[in-house]
Amino acid sequence: MTDLAKLTAWRSALMEARYKGVRTVEYEGKRVSYATDAEMATALADLERRIAATMPGRVSVVRIASSKGI
Repeated sequence: MTDLAKLTAWRSALMEARYKGVRTVEYEGKRVSYATDAEMATALADLERRIAATMPGRVSVVRIASSKGI
C-alpha cells in the first residue's frame, strides 16, 4: 500500500468513527483513543495536510489583490 493509500485509509477510518460518535479508531491492528472531538478534528486536519502534500502540482496558497479602481 502506498503512503497516499495509507493516509487516505486512515482518514476514512477516522472520519467514519467521528461521524458515528466513537472516540476509538482501530486500523491495521492498532487502536487509538481520542479524548475529545477537537483531538479528532486536529488529527483529521493533519491527515488532510499530509494528503495534500503528496498531490503534485497543487496550489497551496492563493493571494488575491483588489482595488476600488480609483
